[in-house]
Amino acid sequence: MIGARFCHACGVSRPLADAAAREIVSSWDQNLAAAKARAASIWCGWIVPTWRTVSFPRWMQYLHFHEIKRWIGLPTASLIAFITGLGCVVGTIGVSVFYKASNLAEFQAIQMWRIEWLLGATAAFVAGILLKPSDKDRD
Repeated sequence: MIGARFCHACGVSRPLADAAAREIVSSWDQNLAAAKARAASIWCGWIVPTWRTVSFPRWMQYLHFHEIKRWIGLPTASLIAFITGLGCVVGTIGVSVFYKASNLAEFQAIQMWRIEWLLGATAAFVAGILLKPSDKDRD
């Protein structure tokens, strides 16, 4: 086993494995730090100034998460569960659109996929209901 302190076949201790593992970890940490530094320089040097000059249409403000949250009137956890449930319903419709059955076995498989997507949607909607605080909790 990699990183074991002894040989798995004969049981002799392996002191060099610890030193080699420390060397690998330190080189990994150095490479990771260098990659983070490169990413930060790219992000701050080019992407951020370019992103700030992009102008979006006015109607896109309504797609902001907090605006949707205020409009629907759900807390964050319930809204996320609701959006997940809607995604599962879209998955169910997608299965119906993209897959067509040509024999009984395929029909049964497609029906099982639809059932799984609808079960996921049901679980998400129920979770959203359970995560929504009652009116007593709001007072």
